[in-house]
Parts: sequence; structure tokens; C-alpha cells
Amino acid sequence: MTTPAFKTKAVDAPEVAAYWVERRRYLDRIRKVPEIRQRFWREVAIYLLRRLLWSFGFFPIFLTFWIPFVMASFNPVVLASDLIPLLEEFVNSNPEVQATTLSTLLIAWASVGFFFLVFDFVLTPFKSPYEYEADVYMRSWEQLNHDQLPDKV
Repeated sequence: MTTPAFKTKAVDAPEVAAYWVERRRYLDRIRKVPEIRQRFWREVAIYLLRRLLWSFGFFPIFLTFWIPFVMASFNPVVLASDLIPLLEEFVNSNPEVQATTLSTLLIAWASVGFFFLVFDFVLTPFKSPYEYEADVYMRSWEQLNHDQLPDKV
């Protein structure tokens, strides 16, 4: 005869289904509210703008200055003395070399930006105001229907 190491309470499917049916019904209702729809699109725009600014603004620019600064042992004089000959060489080169250098820098900036953008989308997913409103509503719904629900929904 085998006995389980721990006892679990069986979750009744109709009670769990009632929770998800009510959540779905509430989400359908609030999707028709213009204020929440407007807040949803505003938050989508802010989320995308924030992700793009971090990925293409902060990270490539930070790495552009941080890596040479580390390689110069955090000494700005060494950094300047290393970079001045490179900048003079760029200025004195012909237009084809300048164009190639600029396109290479643009490709490097875009590749670093896209790399961070992908990971930024994965690490910081979008939080929908609809889901937030549904979570708040379902917490109150759980409290009102506490006697009818299983211990863990």
C-alpha cells in the first residue's frame, strides 16, 4: 500500500472554469470602454518608444564610449591620445573610405541596437492595462465568491 507524501486538495473544474469564464466576460466588456482602449494604445506607444530608445539610444552609445574607456584603463588622457590619430586619419582619408567607415559604424550601431531590442522585448514584456484591470476585478470577484472557489485558483 502506497501513501502520498503530501495531501493535495482536488480542484473542482467547474469552479476554476467559472473564474476563467468571468475573467473572459469581463475582458470582453472592458475592451469596449473607450478610455481603457485609448490608455491601451498610449501604453503600447510608450512601451515601444521606451524599448527603441533603450535599445538604439542608450546601449549602443554606452558601449561606444564604455569599451574604449575600459581599454584606456579609465584614463581619459590615454583615451584621447588613442582616438585623436584615428580621427585625424578619418578626416584626411578620401570620401570612399569615409563612407565605408560611416556605413560600418551604422551597421554596428544597428546590429547592437537590434540585439538589445530582441532581448529587451523578451526580458520586459508588455503589461496590458486590460490585464491589469481584469486582475483587479478578479481579486474582488474572488473575495465575493470566496466560499465557492477552491483554495488555489
